[in-house]
Amino acid sequence: MVWITFLLSAAVVVVAAIKLAEYGDIIAVRTKLGGVVVGTIFLAGATSLPEMIASISSFSAGVPNLAAGNFFGSNMVNVLLLALVDLIHFQVPLMRRVAVSHALTAALTTILMLMAAVSIMGQIDVTIGWVGLDSLLMMMVYFGGVWLIQRESQGPTAATAAASLEPGPEFPSLRRGVIGFVLAAAVLLLVVPLLVNASTEIATITGLGTGFVGTALLSVVTSLPELLAALAAVRMGAFDMAVGNLFGSSVFNMFALGLADFFYTDGRFLGAIDPGFALVALLGLLLTNMALLGNLARIERKFLFLEIDTLLIIVTYLLGMYLLFVRGVGV
Repeated sequence: MVWITFLLSAAVVVVAAIKLAEYGDIIAVRTKLGGVVVGTIFLAGATSLPEMIASISSFSAGVPNLAAGNFFGSNMVNVLLLALVDLIHFQVPLMRRVAVSHALTAALTTILMLMAAVSIMGQIDVTIGWVGLDSLLMMMVYFGGVWLIQRESQGPTAATAAASLEPGPEFPSLRRGVIGFVLAAAVLLLVVPLLVNASTEIATITGLGTGFVGTALLSVVTSLPELLAALAAVRMGAFDMAVGNLFGSSVFNMFALGLADFFYTDGRFLGAIDPGFALVALLGLLLTNMALLGNLARIERKFLFLEIDTLLIIVTYLLGMYLLFVRGVGV
């Protein structure tokens, strides 16, 4: 029964998150946000909302390890999804087609994950109220990085990007976008707690622990909207938006990790989770930097018809999950 609950709630979450991203795109276009802001910040934030809601629900269920596994695991999954999109559309070398400016987003992700890993390993138990200073610093770095990304996007190509986002006469109105966005978010608020409870029961039944289930299972479900959004963007030829969404989702996950500390009232969030999550953060760091190298290196690198860096990312992800299973993270 618990697996049926998990699958049904997961299906509803994925559909609602997809609609959330669609209505979020309407809002982004109608408010004339720039292309980089749409993919890296707004759309990424919309598709990452399930991770945020799932983590808050995990606090209510008393399983902060599930929340940590969801955040850190989602960053690992995002890079895996980038590799899978590249694999599916192997005729187009995705990482070499997109703007090098995405390296800035990947670098910001790297800094935030490194901050989280240092905080977990260093056990820096400094709080302001009940919120950890580390969480506040991560949020400040996020806002600083977003400001920098916006400044970088205001170059000579900004006008072109804005023109490409000009809606046609049949494009949905801003009012419809806002209403749809709110309704989709409401569905997530109702269904995600069921998904979290089912994940907790699965962790108990299998003995894998909430941390590993959050990293290996829940993070995949909450990251599926990013995969579908990226595939849709690639089909439209919007390669920059596809990569920006996945990189931007990882950045937003680290911001949400800090924000979640406000909802965890039993103390400092990063101090309450299994120290082994530092390993999950470092694996996410490794995968992100592999994708960053793929973005920066413009030379052709193929084995048969497949990109070598794509294959390496997939293999590294699988080996990393096996390592986490062996180490029993979050058990």
